[in-house]
Amino acid sequence: MSKKYIPAERQEFIWKMAMEKGSVAVSELSELFQTSELTIRRDLDALEKKGHVERTHGGAITSHRMRVETLYSQKDREFRVEKEAIGRAAAKLIEEGDTILANSGSTVLQVIRHMQANSVTVITNNVGAFFEAGKKNIELILIGGEYRIESNSLVGGLSHLALNMIYGSKAIIGIDGFSAKAGLTNPVYIETEINRIMIERTRGPVIVVADHRKLGVVSNFATAPLDMVNILVTDDGAQEEYLRDVEKLGIRVIVASTKLSGKLTLDRGMAQNP
Repeated sequence: MSKKYIPAERQEFIWKMAMEKGSVAVSELSELFQTSELTIRRDLDALEKKGHVERTHGGAITSHRMRVETLYSQKDREFRVEKEAIGRAAAKLIEEGDTILANSGSTVLQVIRHMQANSVTVITNNVGAFFEAGKKNIELILIGGEYRIESNSLVGGLSHLALNMIYGSKAIIGIDGFSAKAGLTNPVYIETEINRIMIERTRGPVIVVADHRKLGVVSNFATAPLDMVNILVTDDGAQEEYLRDVEKLGIRVIVASTKLSGKLTLDRGMAQNP
């Protein structure tokens, strides 16, 4: 690229590339613009400050803001292959005798749908779990509360009271935003409260299930920092560079393959947080 760009022009071009490709690499941009890697890193830092990208070790991924909640009826129809693959992979982490705290969301429902372990107790505000538990050897406890049609879930003070009487051996948490810098986020505060309590009441691994579209997304309300997450289960559409950065935080990453109906998974073998 022979044209010399001023910083603002170059940054706009980089942003458009990131939007189209999902991620950009410093080395690639340095060669493209025929400028130093230090200059490109400054461009990416400027774009990150504007909220356009999230920096990774070797480049950046597109950063998205989720301000409005997607209706559950719509979520359940979107990216079904990815969610089913994630559900199969995460369900393998459930062991006999586990007490699972599971929040709302269509991906979490896929985990419950694919559970095979015996004598498992699932404690949840996910109303959809009611129709899955009867098909399996699962003891289901719905925590009660006010019904939200937008998320097909139970929320509010009664839910908080129930959860504060419980300790889970594992948590399965679906999330709208997963950011290496902002942590777990959600567009609805009342849902954020439930998610946070479930994480705090878990004495074993906190397992986040999120398809690749959720990675790099920051929403309105903070649920928890990533140092409270032990395992991320995502799909093979996730950017490799971003997953490496997540692993550097001490989070075990499991990538569920969307091929062969999601039956293949790649456990990248990172140690869990203590």
